[in-house]
Amino acid sequence: MSDLPRKAVTRTAKLAALPLGFAGRATWGLGKRIGGRSAEIVARELQQRTADQLFKTLGELKGGAMKLGQALSVFESALPEEVAGPYRAALTKLQEAAPPMPTRTVHTVLEERLGEDWRELFLEFEDKPSAAASIGQVHRAVWHDGREVAVKVQYPGAGEALLSDLTQLSRFARLLGPLIPGMDIKPLIAELRDRVSEELDYELEAHSQREHAEEFADDPDVVIPDVVHQSDQVLVTEWIGGVPLSEVITDGTQEQRDRAGQLLARFLFSGPARTGLLHADPHPGNFRLLPADTKEGGAGQWRLGVLDFGTVDRLPGGLPQPIGDSLRLTLAGDAEAVYELLREEGFVKESIDLDPNAVLDYLLPIIEPAQVEEFTFTRSWMRNQAARIADLRSPAHQLGKQLNLPPAYLLIHRVTLSTIGVLCQLGATVRLRDELESWVPGFLPIEDMPVEDLPVEDLSIADLPEQEQRVGDAAAEA
Repeated sequence: MSDLPRKAVTRTAKLAALPLGFAGRATWGLGKRIGGRSAEIVARELQQRTADQLFKTLGELKGGAMKLGQALSVFESALPEEVAGPYRAALTKLQEAAPPMPTRTVHTVLEERLGEDWRELFLEFEDKPSAAASIGQVHRAVWHDGREVAVKVQYPGAGEALLSDLTQLSRFARLLGPLIPGMDIKPLIAELRDRVSEELDYELEAHSQREHAEEFADDPDVVIPDVVHQSDQVLVTEWIGGVPLSEVITDGTQEQRDRAGQLLARFLFSGPARTGLLHADPHPGNFRLLPADTKEGGAGQWRLGVLDFGTVDRLPGGLPQPIGDSLRLTLAGDAEAVYELLREEGFVKESIDLDPNAVLDYLLPIIEPAQVEEFTFTRSWMRNQAARIADLRSPAHQLGKQLNLPPAYLLIHRVTLSTIGVLCQLGATVRLRDELESWVPGFLPIEDMPVEDLPVEDLSIADLPEQEQRVGDAAAEA
């Protein structure tokens, strides 16, 4: 295949062919029905042909186009089953693979970024890529010190491609709507455009990955490969194998599904508290299930391997406390307090007046997984939630249109929705409440928090261990 198309006119023509292709196939389908074939069979063929074209076009273009495909693939859980089937295989394919760039192009980038003697840095280097993503592809290799490594090489022209794609896609976002009925794709594209440019900066990615690798170095459940070498357009990290989460979704045992779901939730909620960073690209291609180190994880357990730190949200104080506060108040049924908090944080604009009880009714079904000790995420549950909010006649749809998403919460919201989508794809039974209690500030009432987690301003002498109380009493007497 040829190099990544860089000319705007070439990429625009390919992208514009998507909605034109949709329209053309609709006309073809009408002709088939007139010819006597059943509407159901014709519709299935139409969806399959559309899915095939979608993968071919987005996969070849890579860049922002493929990024959109990866984002859409996470949300396929919300599609009605009769529609989801034909798209699922094509869209989830984008999570793991895409047509590779030519070997000569890879070698040229390595020579430019690592030097003419780049091969001396490696004992072995596999020219065939092991994975291809939206702005680069990964090659397996052995570093000169004997470590197995993953070498991520950025596609030449990836930056221009990202901006060009997302600008073009936003122009006909309305025509892409039928891919995910009930979902507004234009804001998704706008957000992607704001964020994915960070992925081009491998120095920034290397820093984020090192922060995570250092924090999780001794973690029995989560494995983060460390950074070995970084330069412009090339990132070398330790290699981790394991079972891709996309394979667990299609063929995994229930034990693997449940374990993967629990660890995914644990990593994404604990990351901001432990590193001040939120991994912001939780599609299945970025996660692996690894056999546990029996010394650490225990026999029969699996660990979660995490890849790709190109997109992160910087949260120095961890997840914002209003998230935990609003969850706790909603679960307690305190409609007035929830409504007031949403107003303070900008989720309800000053010009809008809503019924607090209606807001509570809107939120409660969404946070159902936090109401119980463990919850089984399913595609049918996701579809019911999507249908409730997307139905133009439903009170939930009318209320949802009046809510606002503050910019500070934009990426957190997308990561949460994407994570729930992956959990539903896994069909995992997860103790989500455990993770919320452990890692989300404000979720536990003050009286239920461990003393070591209490804010200083909420501590009293009665909270301190007995020995420290005696010291405090002596100091007061003195």
